[in-house]
Amino acid sequence: MPERRIEFPGHSGAMLAARLDMPRGKPRATALFAHCFTCSKDIAAARAIAATLADLGIAVLRFDFTGLGHSQGEFANTDFSSNVEDLVEAAACLGREIAPPAILIGHSLGGAAVLAAARRIPESRAVVTIGAPAEPSHVLHALGASVETIREKGQSEVTLAGRPFIIKRDFVEDISETKLREAIGSLRKALLILHAPRDETVGIDNASAIFHAAKHPKSFVSLDDADHLLTRSEDAEYAASVIGAWVARYLDRPETGRDLAHPEGVVRSVEAEPTGMLQRISVDGRFHLLADEPVEVGGSDMGPTPYQLLAAALAACTSITLRMYAERKNIPLTGLTVDVSHSKSHADDSEELEKPRKIDRFVRVIRLEGDLDENQRAGLMRIADLCPVHKTLEGSSEIATEPAGEA
Repeated sequence: MPERRIEFPGHSGAMLAARLDMPRGKPRATALFAHCFTCSKDIAAARAIAATLADLGIAVLRFDFTGLGHSQGEFANTDFSSNVEDLVEAAACLGREIAPPAILIGHSLGGAAVLAAARRIPESRAVVTIGAPAEPSHVLHALGASVETIREKGQSEVTLAGRPFIIKRDFVEDISETKLREAIGSLRKALLILHAPRDETVGIDNASAIFHAAKHPKSFVSLDDADHLLTRSEDAEYAASVIGAWVARYLDRPETGRDLAHPEGVVRSVEAEPTGMLQRISVDGRFHLLADEPVEVGGSDMGPTPYQLLAAALAACTSITLRMYAERKNIPLTGLTVDVSHSKSHADDSEELEKPRKIDRFVRVIRLEGDLDENQRAGLMRIADLCPVHKTLEGSSEIATEPAGEA
């Protein structure tokens, strides 16, 4: 997806670095992403979520809080309240660039920040938290015994995720005094809570507390055995896919006119990352899925292989064709299942060739359900061969390849 680097002034006037992940074509909506404590806008979860939402036509702004990542300013002079102010400034920036955010997404302490900031971003309609604490003061657990030193001496150097940070008394006092329960209860926006039951950094009881404090509409989805930062690509992709499916319910329907970036009938495949084989596939700019390869051949096994997608097309087309035929002929077909497997085998006449050729072989097993007589079953089996995808695979196709024009 196209990406723009932008800057905007944060709460202190220091310039904050941001990335704006843009969909191809006119954005359907906008979203704002807040990263976890001492992280950055470029962690795996942020990249995956931004890419998935961009596929859905949603522009996503992710930025580094003051003093973190590529942003200017002193981290030591920040606190939870300043993070909330940075979020409000980020929302204003997104409003100037495209439109104010309809969706607010926060990871860990960023999740607590979006809950606190939501009331000040009236255009937002939906809020998503990922591994978020129910109260900002939860982050004090990460500081351990240093909290008392900070309170006594005014500041202390603390190592977090292998990096040193100066934490001051103002941060500890601000985060201790901030309470979110009232803000969550008066959110008046759709809320999605994503949390891993085995999260050792922010326990699952935090998700429960947020859920019980919130009013409907609210949803909870378990991230199973994911870690707090969603460091495994499959966990980040799963969270992204859940968010992508959930937010669609709270957005306006796309305009009926199609954007030329996604012409009708076009299937687009875009690399999920510059390395690896994972592909994000968009059909007509409306339907989205993944394709990949098994781990043993260099993929990450996060989606079906291209050949499996081809087999899926044959299976689905066969099922649809049989259903249409049964309805036209009033055949009491109460259910059907089509299993398709793919392999390559030597052609029967290839023994005479110097280099035996291989052909693609699809094995299709059709299970018909209902009170059907033998003639009806035989007729349905014959009709299966008239499935359009079947006829396409049996025939010869012409594939024309040409370079894309200038963007």
